[in-house]
Amino acid sequence: MKFIIDNWMLISIALASGGMLLWPVLQGAAASGLDPNAAVQLINREKAVVIDVCQPQEFAAGHVVGAKNVPLADLEAKLPGVVKNKNLPVILVCQSGARSGRAVAIAKKLGYDQAQSLGGGLSSWRAANLPVERA
Repeated sequence: MKFIIDNWMLISIALASGGMLLWPVLQGAAASGLDPNAAVQLINREKAVVIDVCQPQEFAAGHVVGAKNVPLADLEAKLPGVVKNKNLPVILVCQSGARSGRAVAIAKKLGYDQAQSLGGGLSSWRAANLPVERA
């Protein structure tokens, strides 16, 4: 006990630095989302609906084939009209995966329990050489 009291500052520094080393690992695991191949399987096997949460001009420049465009700002109001069956898997996509991560939280709040984000967004989709269409 005397050791802990005498060295409390060193112990707190060690714990803080350990936490800082683990933080990126934990963030990466939580925010990774679906990989493109798993997304394709969900689309083909379970009829997942792909929702692109980019702005209309980004959507027009390129998007996942068959995706529907619902900008992130309009998602809460428009998603129930676009995807009526809340039991279907919903794959949310943006350019990098950042906006779609926020969109998952909105979709789950609306009752879409199978909502998932495409990890890495459209960039990872293109990197996997999967088809992209332009509007």
